[in-house]
Amino acid sequence: MEQELVKLSPEELRELQVAQLDMLRFFKQFCEENDITFYFIGGGLIGAIRNGGFIPWDDDVDLLLPRADYERLCKLWQEKYPDGRYRLLKTDGKMFTGNIFATVTDTNHTMVKANQTKVDIPHGLVFDVFPLDVCPDGKFARKMQYFHTLIYSLFLAQIVPENHGGIVALGSRILLGIFRGKKIREKLWRRAEKNMIKYKREENEYMTELCSGPHWMKIKYPKHIYDGIDHVTFEGIELPVASGYREYLELVFGDYMTPPPEDKRVPHHDIAYLDLNTPCKAYDDAHRSEYTMGK
Repeated sequence: MEQELVKLSPEELRELQVAQLDMLRFFKQFCEENDITFYFIGGGLIGAIRNGGFIPWDDDVDLLLPRADYERLCKLWQEKYPDGRYRLLKTDGKMFTGNIFATVTDTNHTMVKANQTKVDIPHGLVFDVFPLDVCPDGKFARKMQYFHTLIYSLFLAQIVPENHGGIVALGSRILLGIFRGKKIREKLWRRAEKNMIKYKREENEYMTELCSGPHWMKIKYPKHIYDGIDHVTFEGIELPVASGYREYLELVFGDYMTPPPEDKRVPHHDIAYLDLNTPCKAYDDAHRSEYTMGK
């Protein structure tokens, strides 16, 4: 039976948006205190330019960090705030999230994504944090990077990808059937990750987002886009963006200043459960027996 999803009224959506701002302020402060570079990206960046804040129908913000800063962020957050209100969640040997990227979650609220109803994590209000990686210049090297990224994504998320085509989906089912153990899957994704991120910025001309999904991993960004830092104002918060952010937006979204047709103006994340007035611990404790961890 198809899972029923939460449909947000305009008022509920705005409440969700406003709730994310505390998380965003905390994240910004954490990065500034620890000299970590991050970029505000995606629909949130378009909203900052076009609306001064959230696009009215958008339901989250996305942040991008150079790979070294991304890894340092994850390490420092776990050292300083492992059990705080704001948790950083990332699949590793101890935790399975179902995502191939990190998320920051506010445990003062409860939100369960449709793809995480059976995952044992704090189900708070989240936003996504992605690494920015180097794209190799050579065609063969780029194909190998793409291959390693598919292997990484498959064994980290442990689900058959829906947006790569029938052959990839079939191959994914076969591989997951062959390699069933948690240890061997972790060994495979860690080896694939090492191979996909091994390229040096100074030796290549492009950057890419390997952990943002099938569409994004195919996009190449000229590295000069990220040569410096500019700033935009989003809901009254000054946020850093890549100095070439307009080139980035044109490359990804085309005419980003023109809103999409009305039938496309809808939230794009599937939410199975939402309660912004209750800490997620209450939900997690009530549903603990229903969770199944990644094997």
